[in-house]
Amino acid sequence: MVWPARPSHGLERMVSRSAVQATIDAGSGILRLEPSWVPRTFMLPGRRLKLHPDDLYALGGHRGGINERWLSSTTNADNGPGTPPDEGLSYVRPGDGTRFLLKDAVEAAGDLLIGSAVMQRERGWNLLCKFFDNMGPIPHHMHQSDEDARRVGRRGKPEAYYFPPQYNQLENNFPYTFMGLEPGTTRGDVRRCLEKWTTGDNGILFLSRAFRLQPGTGWQINPGILHAPGSLVTYEPQVNSDVFAMFQSEVEGRIIDWSLLTKDVPKERHHDLDYIIGMLDWDANVDPEFARTNRVFPTPVRPTGETEPDGYREQWVCYGTRYYSAKELTVLPKRTVTIRDAAAYGLILTQGHGTFGTHSVSTPSMIRFGQLTEDELFVSNEAAQTGVRVENKSQTDPLVILKHFGPGNPDAAPLLLKSI
Repeated sequence: MVWPARPSHGLERMVSRSAVQATIDAGSGILRLEPSWVPRTFMLPGRRLKLHPDDLYALGGHRGGINERWLSSTTNADNGPGTPPDEGLSYVRPGDGTRFLLKDAVEAAGDLLIGSAVMQRERGWNLLCKFFDNMGPIPHHMHQSDEDARRVGRRGKPEAYYFPPQYNQLENNFPYTFMGLEPGTTRGDVRRCLEKWTTGDNGILFLSRAFRLQPGTGWQINPGILHAPGSLVTYEPQVNSDVFAMFQSEVEGRIIDWSLLTKDVPKERHHDLDYIIGMLDWDANVDPEFARTNRVFPTPVRPTGETEPDGYREQWVCYGTRYYSAKELTVLPKRTVTIRDAAAYGLILTQGHGTFGTHSVSTPSMIRFGQLTEDELFVSNEAAQTGVRVENKSQTDPLVILKHFGPGNPDAAPLLLKSI
C-alpha cells in the first residue's frame, strides 16, 4: 500500500507567535513532534527504524527507500528533483488536530523556544539530528568546511555518531566505517581515483582503512574528512546543513553519479580536480592516530554512584565541539526524577514508556508512514532550565532517552577541551 505524501510546506498554515505560546503553555513548555522520514536514492534501507515494511517506499520507488528519520529538524533535505519542500522538516502537533512546522515556530517565536540569547546569537535552531539506517555502507564522502560551503551559499558541516544499542541488535551487511586516508597517501593518489570515475569502482577505499563499529560508542567527524559510514543504525547530531561530496564512484555495485561529487561545488569547478581535492582537510585525513583523535566514548554527566540512588543515569554521548552535544538519559524502572538542563533540546526515546512532563511517552515497535508517535518531543529553554519530571512506569524496563542540544550548550562547555 502506498500512503499519501505529507502535504507540502506551501500548503501548511504558517504559525503565529500567539499560537506557539499557546502550544508551549498547553504542553508545559514541551512540544510533541511527528516523525520526519527522508529517503535516499543511492542507499538501501536497513529496515530497523521501526517503519512498517510496506511503507519503506511510501514516497515512490523513484525517490528511493526511506532510510533516515530526522529529529527536531528545521532543515530541508537537499534530495534533488522531486523533493517536497517540507522534506526533512519536523511538524509540531499541538493536540487540537492541527500541525505546524517547527521551523516556522522558531521563526515566529524562537525566543520562547530556544531562548532570546541563543536566538540572537544563532538566529535559529542550528542543529540537524537524525537516525540513519542502511543495509550496507554509504559511499566514501566528505562534508565541506564553512569556507568551501559558503561559495555555494551553504554552511559547512561537522557531525557526530553514536550507535544506540537498542537499534543495533542486527549489524546488517557491513558494520565497519572507512574513515580518512592511510598515512602516506598523496593528493596524486586521490586524483587518480577521481580520474577513473566512469570505469566502475574508482578504488578510493584502497587508500583508506575501516574501523569496526561498536554499539554504545561514537565518533566525531569534522569537515573535510572522508568517511563511508557502515551499517549500524546511527544517531547523528550535526550542523544543520545537507552539504556533501561523494568521492566513491561505486558502492555495492551501485553507480554513484558524478553530480553527487559536485552538487556543493561551484559550477565552474565541477571538473577541477585540484579544487575538489583541495576541499579535503589533508592533515586530518592522514592523521596516523585517527582513531585516538576522533573516537568518542560516553562519559557520565555525574558519577553513576551519585545518580543511581536517585533513580537515573545520564551520560554524554556526543561532545567536544561547540556546535552540538547529546546526552543519553536512563530512568530506572518504577522511578521518577526531575532533570534540569541549561538549554533547549530535542529528544527521542529508544526504550521504555512513561511520562515526560505532562506528555505520555512510549517507544513504538512499528510505525506507519504519516502516523503520529509518542517517542519524540522538543523541550523549550525555560522548561529545560526549570526541570522536567520524568516517570518510568515500567516495573522492569528502563526508560532511555537521547537528548540533542544545539550550539553553545553551557552544560557541555567543560567538555570542549576534553580529548576525544
